Amino acid sequence: MFFHLALFPVVASLVTALWPAPETLSHGSDVLWVKSDLKITQTQTYSIGLNKDRQIIQGAIGRAHKQIFTDNYVPWKSHPRNSDFEPQENSTKKYITSLLIDLTAKNSSTAKPLAQDFDESYRLEITSDGRSTITAPSTSGVLHALNSFTQLFYEHSKPGVGVYTNLAPILITDKPKFAYRGLNLDIARNFYGIDDIKRTIDAISTNKFNHLHLHATDSQSWPLEIPALPGLAEKGAYQKGLSYSPKDLEDIQEYAAARCISTIIEIDMPGHTSSIGYAFPDLIAAFNIQPNWDTYAAEPPSGSLKLNSPAVGAFLAKLFDDLLPRIKPYSAYFHTGGDEVNPNPYLLDETVKSNDAAVIRPFLQKFVDRNHNQVRKHGLTPIVWEEMLLQWNLTLGMDTVIQTWQGDQAVKDTVSKGYRALVGNFQFWYLDCGRGQWLDFLNGASFQKFYPFQDYCSPTKNWRLIYSYDPTAGLTPEEASLVIGGEVHMWSEQTDPINLDSTLWPRASAAGEVLWSGRRDVNGNNRSQTDASPRLSDLRERMVRRGIRAGPVQMTFCTQGNGTQCSL
Repeated sequence: MFFHLALFPVVASLVTALWPAPETLSHGSDVLWVKSDLKITQTQTYSIGLNKDRQIIQGAIGRAHKQIFTDNYVPWKSHPRNSDFEPQENSTKKYITSLLIDLTAKNSSTAKPLAQDFDESYRLEITSDGRSTITAPSTSGVLHALNSFTQLFYEHSKPGVGVYTNLAPILITDKPKFAYRGLNLDIARNFYGIDDIKRTIDAISTNKFNHLHLHATDSQSWPLEIPALPGLAEKGAYQKGLSYSPKDLEDIQEYAAARCISTIIEIDMPGHTSSIGYAFPDLIAAFNIQPNWDTYAAEPPSGSLKLNSPAVGAFLAKLFDDLLPRIKPYSAYFHTGGDEVNPNPYLLDETVKSNDAAVIRPFLQKFVDRNHNQVRKHGLTPIVWEEMLLQWNLTLGMDTVIQTWQGDQAVKDTVSKGYRALVGNFQFWYLDCGRGQWLDFLNGASFQKFYPFQDYCSPTKNWRLIYSYDPTAGLTPEEASLVIGGEVHMWSEQTDPINLDSTLWPRASAAGEVLWSGRRDVNGNNRSQTDASPRLSDLRERMVRRGIRAGPVQMTFCTQGNGTQCSL
């Protein structure tokens, strides 16, 4: 028998558990087994970057081999209880005999291109006689294909019987809906070890994300070591040892690049910068004012870089000249922040002496111009939070990418001005929401005002809500073309290495499928939770086997059902 996925949405979801959903998938019902000595051959039709590409692909082959033969699992949770869902172990076995990987084009750069300039498509075929072929125009496409390849196989429950797929012949053609698919991880409010970040990179690679955005510094700590300005991390990190050396950063960048993921560094400014004040107090206005910090900042401690100080300009020039050359080999972008700029610190800034937006705006324009000119000088493209464009009405270069977060109207307003936008609506894609306040409230008026202590973005964004979000809703086709992608956000006020995985996964996977596959299927229909849930449950099991402590999607009663027993 031979099926096309779109024709059998419920049955197919139980047996073709690919996540994110590919653009097209056709499959049969033949069983093929695969041995660990599978013959794998690489071909390339050009020589540019050949050694680097081969190394990256070889690394991906090694990971795929481990995932298929060591970290695989028996999918009993995806079938009715006590059912005989596996191929007979004593039947005649047909094997996959070869895997040919053909890298066909020159655009094989893995981490450097701008989002709109890169082809991540691939074609994956497994024939009934056991020949398998991956064809892709880029290294990224090859890695995505290998990712899909691993999801086609399961371990037999009886030890030593082997690994199989029951879907042959298989043909997948695939490419992403959005060119930029990112996760924003806040590493300033709580510290994460290198292994935690690498594990997160493995997880986003599994979900076909291609950007890791590290919100590297904030008011609370400065964990990023800058050799030209050693006092920043020496005094701004929470304690000695909780910082990232240049070697640490390079290790993260290299690890991500080997998985075709670009590492984007954000230094948020001019707000969210009070941690600079521990080493350079003269650069910060309204530094750590207590008790009324909320007059001057969204979170304690208060403090913003002075806007019209030559010393601030010299400080930023030295910071950028140290950091940006270390970013350029691994990313096309640098994020200069710009969110939640509170005007009140500038009453205490002797270079401004006002909280009037009309007075502040020209100083802020000069501040951003200086920063972005230096970013471009280093060959990078600036990203800013939406407030710089939509609240402060700054004039930004048209190459600037605007990161929106406050709602769909912000996306519309951004693209209507002709700017490229990243989406990440806090009402859908903020994973920190719904956990209650992290502030403490004094008995009396404060207690009564904030009771029952919900956070600003409650409720929790469960995977179904995340999955329901359409990044281009309400946009014209022309406007939608300027939405290059989006990010799901993990702010870390109440997240640290202990709960990171279960807070991220599998919820972030829902955003991953929206960004890769689109909110709607090939027929223009909204994607179904009843189709997504079994596939997401399968992915969750695979992630757990790979060392990612993802939470469950449903209880086993539901995953063993037919896709409708736990639906309304």
